[in-house]
Formats: sequence, C-alpha cells, structure tokens
Amino acid sequence: MEKEFNTTSIAKLVLKLGIPAMLAQFFNILYSIVDRIFVGNIENTGELSLAAIGICAPALTAVTAFAFMVGIGGASLMSISIGRGDRSEAQKAMNNSVLMLVFISIAVTFIALLFKKEILYMLGASDNIYPLASDYFTIYILGTFASLMGMGMNQFILAQGCARDGMLSVMLGAAVNVILDPVFIYVFHMGVKGAAVATVISQICSMVYVLRLLIFKRLTINMGIGGYSLRIIRRIFAIGIMSFLITLLDNFMIVLLNIQLRRYAGEVTGDKYIACAAIIQSFMILVNNPGQGITTGCGTLFSFHCGAGNYKKVMESFKYVLLLCGAYLGILLVLSQTIPSVFVRVFSRNSETIALAASFLSKYTMGIPGVAVQYAFVDGLTAMGKIRYAFPVSFFRKVLYILCVLMLPMITDIDNIFYVGAISDIVGSIFTLAVFFAVIRPRLRREMA
Repeated sequence: MEKEFNTTSIAKLVLKLGIPAMLAQFFNILYSIVDRIFVGNIENTGELSLAAIGICAPALTAVTAFAFMVGIGGASLMSISIGRGDRSEAQKAMNNSVLMLVFISIAVTFIALLFKKEILYMLGASDNIYPLASDYFTIYILGTFASLMGMGMNQFILAQGCARDGMLSVMLGAAVNVILDPVFIYVFHMGVKGAAVATVISQICSMVYVLRLLIFKRLTINMGIGGYSLRIIRRIFAIGIMSFLITLLDNFMIVLLNIQLRRYAGEVTGDKYIACAAIIQSFMILVNNPGQGITTGCGTLFSFHCGAGNYKKVMESFKYVLLLCGAYLGILLVLSQTIPSVFVRVFSRNSETIALAASFLSKYTMGIPGVAVQYAFVDGLTAMGKIRYAFPVSFFRKVLYILCVLMLPMITDIDNIFYVGAISDIVGSIFTLAVFFAVIRPRLRREMA
C-alpha cells in the first residue's frame, strides 16, 4: 500500500480506487431501487407501498449513517496512521471500530423498534401509509447489525487500496437482493414485507464476505482484538461525526420536503406528491451513492498523504477526484433533463404519476454537477480529519436547502418546491469553491508545511 501510494501517479490511483468504488455503489443502489421497482408495481397497493418506503427511507438512512460514521472515521484514522508509519495506531483504529459498531447496532435496534410508530408519523406517514411502512421498517431494523457491520467494515477494505474486493462485497449483496425480491414479493405474496426480508438477507451475505476478507486475507492491517481505548474511540468519532451529521441533515431535508408536500398539497394529493418525491430520491441515489463511492474509494489518498505531510499530492487528489465526479454527474444531468420519464416509468404504471414525477425530476436535478464540488472537497477534507473546514461549507448548502423548502411554498405554487435541489446545488458549489481557494487551501499549505 505505502509503496504504491508513494510511486504511482495520483491520476492513476484515483481511477484505480475511484471507479471500482463507484461501481460498487451502483450495485449498492440496487438495495433500495430494486425494492422500489418491485414494490411500485405491486397490484393495487403499488403507489401506497412506494410512498411507504419513501417514508421509511430517511430513518433507515439515518441508521446506516452510524456505519459510515464509524467506518469512515476509523478507516481515515487507520490510513493517516499508516502514512505516519504508526502501525500500532492503525490496528487500534480497526479494533475499536468493530467494538463501536457492535454496541451501536444493539442500541439502534432497541430504540428504533421501541419508538417505531412515533418515528414513522413524524416522518410524514398517513393512516393509509402507516401499516405498510411499519411492516417494512420493523423487518429492516431487525437487520441493523448486518447492515452496520457490512457497510462500516467495508471502509477498511477500501482504505487499504482493495477497491475490487470492496466492490465485490457490495455486488454480492446486490445480486442476492435482486434474486430474492421477486421471490418474496410475488411468489410468496409478502408484498412490502418481502422486499424488507430480501434486503436483510442480502446484507447478511455482504457482512459475512467483508468479515472473511478482513480476518483471513493478507492485508496491511487485519481485523483483530485488543487495544481498546477511549482515546481512539474519541478520535474515530471526531473524524466520522462529519459524515454522520451530513447524513442526518440530508434525511431531515427529505422529511421536511415530505411534510411540506403534505401540508400544502393536502392528504390525497400529498400522498401522490410524496410518491413522486420517493421516485426523485431514487434518482438522487444514482447521483449521491456513486459520487460518494468515488470520494470514499479515494479517501485513503487524502488520509495517507495528509499523514505523510505531502501537500502537493493532496491537492492533486482534490483535482482528479473533482474531475471524475464531475464527468459522472454531467452524464446524469443530460439524462435527467432529456429523458426523465424513462426513469420514472420504472417505478410507476400510473400515467398521472409518471407525468408529475418526470416534471418534478427535471426541476430538482438542474444543478447536480454542483454536487461534484461538494463531494470532492467536503469528503476529501473529512478523510484528512479537517472537520473544521469541511463542516461549514457542507452546512451552508444544507441550510440553504431547508430555507428554500420552507419559503418556496409561501411565495409560489407547491409544484415549484422541487426547484430546491437545483438552487442549493448551484449556490452551494459556488460558495464551496470560493471558500476553499480563498481560505482553506492557504491554511492547509501552512499546516502541512
């Protein structure tokens, strides 16, 4: 790992690490999108079932945020320690991360099931949607341990330059999910519950694959026991909390959008608009997950060279990660503006829903190239442990989104609330670039000198 990172060009490393991680996220997307495709086409209850999954999504994403908090925090600390030549600290980072994931899984499962009803109604569930949302939520939460361990520990595989193995772990789970979804939903007539069962089984398969690699494969750092320390846990938490808070804010933004849609569109139309929002969020998974996959796969470059004090290679990493993310999101921009109905038809047979969702999708995605700026700079700084720089630029975009969601329905038709994505992405990216080159980059140069 160290030899390759010191001798291979950054451009080649970004492609080697970023593309497999991006492809892994394509397969990871299948977890949620395949569920929504099959559920949305259930006879008679498809639209309500799709809305139910949309209601559950923020809470379930918040649960997985713990996996990324520990995984990104622990893997970044491990890579920084390897860059400094401190193998003992790197081993402790992994060991303590495992311990954190075990305890968090137990706590989250208990709390989520105890307050299930309150959570789902708070997220915007109606009396019609709640029974379906409750079934999906309960089964999914029972698989929390597998979900957190699989996703969290996969970050340690990626951080050691094993992007192909990290990709295969996700592909395995996705393949199992695709195979089992129609079996449980249609053959066993389990409906939305079948989608949740298939997802949990697929997550168990991914977890087993990841843990087997970390224990038995010859890596720079393998999973072990011992070295548990509150100091290490605090450091993992300090680095990973950025990813956790961003995910929570993203979820709050989705919840707030659903609440505003129900408030201003009414009970019946509100359910239809929430179903459209669920379709849009499915497309945004195509935007966000592979984009985050690129930055996660390349995060070890930022961590390693920051630990080694190599400012030049850190800045090259920012440049090439931005170019790769920008190229990918540029393609999605073209597709979302030219053929949005093609994507929407995958999720719905209702002609009215297709027309509405396609229109809303075009509005929402007009500024998605700006997301590339956020991922490249915010995730890069996070991997380096520079949370005091990463959080403000990310927080600005979230606050702007929230303000637009609250204010747009007051001054214009409720349909125009879907411009909120474009506004926050464009203005947020301009703000991030200005702050990075004017303030953050000079400070990084001084710190790393």
